[in-house]
Amino acid sequence: MLKRARGLWAWLLAPAVLIISNQTMAEEVERWKLNMVEGVTPISREVYGLHMLMFWWCVVIAVVVFTIMFYSMIMHRKSRGVKASNFHESTVLEIVWTAIPLIILIAMAFPATTSLIKLYDTSEAELDVVITGYQWRWRYEYLDEDVYFFSNMSTPREQIEGLEARGANYLLEVDEPLVIPVDTKVRFLITAADVIHSWWVPAFGIKTDSIPGFINEAWAIVDTPGTYRGQCAELCGRDHGFMPIVVEALPKDEYQQWLDQKRTDLAEIRQLTEQTFEFEELYQRGQQVYTQWCVACHRADGAGVSGIFPALIGGVSVGPVEGHMDVVVNGVPGTAMQAFGEQLSEVDIAAVITYERNAWGNNMGDMVQPIDIFNFKQND
Repeated sequence: MLKRARGLWAWLLAPAVLIISNQTMAEEVERWKLNMVEGVTPISREVYGLHMLMFWWCVVIAVVVFTIMFYSMIMHRKSRGVKASNFHESTVLEIVWTAIPLIILIAMAFPATTSLIKLYDTSEAELDVVITGYQWRWRYEYLDEDVYFFSNMSTPREQIEGLEARGANYLLEVDEPLVIPVDTKVRFLITAADVIHSWWVPAFGIKTDSIPGFINEAWAIVDTPGTYRGQCAELCGRDHGFMPIVVEALPKDEYQQWLDQKRTDLAEIRQLTEQTFEFEELYQRGQQVYTQWCVACHRADGAGVSGIFPALIGGVSVGPVEGHMDVVVNGVPGTAMQAFGEQLSEVDIAAVITYERNAWGNNMGDMVQPIDIFNFKQND
């Protein structure tokens, strides 16, 4: 029996021995830590402290219960000649085993309720940011600041398809991070434009569903400048895993500089709508927009995915220009083709349509200007 027990333990411990002896595996285990992230906000630290408090209470309860159980099993076993007592309907015992768990639950509920009240208290916020989930990107709008933008995953497709080595922040990097000031209470107003998403940043202690037609609230006060990453935590479709969140917390003076620059950038984009571009400018910009926004579904070569996403070689890309505009601006109801009229600027929509109508051998020779998109929206 002893030999069998030793063999069983050796079999159970073999994976652990392999992990310890292999430095690469040890690093992998370190990367996947088992505990929560303590975070960089007061509420996230409070949630972490509550978690650890409950954990140690459960450890103490487990130690007490299992100590009594094993002591009873060992000291009152049949081989010692012990005979079981025959009793029932002990009022005192029933009161004790009802009262003790009740006291424990009340003791746990008090700090948990206090933390929940703080977690949902979004009052006295100094900055409001509207977060809207799209398949598969986030839109950030700073209320009363005239600043808004989309945040897209920027991990190269070559890494995703295994053609290049994965970077340090694989699937957790974006082209436009959300930027907030430190030591400022920021209220997040979270919703969605299509399906249910979930905005989750572990370091903030925030995981809030974004639901079409509803606005959920969350808040954070980040006291340490840095870059904090998260992901959509709701299964929202085919590219659910490609919807990262990156938040940069900056000192207040640097944040103000960034905000001023974003206002300038948006004003310049609005001015570009009135300009006339050369074909090569539109084509090159359109290629960049297509790579950033369209390639996940329609593929880099425009071939699409059979039965799921239509090819852009031929099809709408060689039909009437107005029909092509309608598809890009308004989307196609009942399909995965989104409406990009609000997601992209007139300049980017004109550029990507120009690119699609002349790439991959389509060679339509058409050139769409931003003012054409603006007029189409006005008349739509």
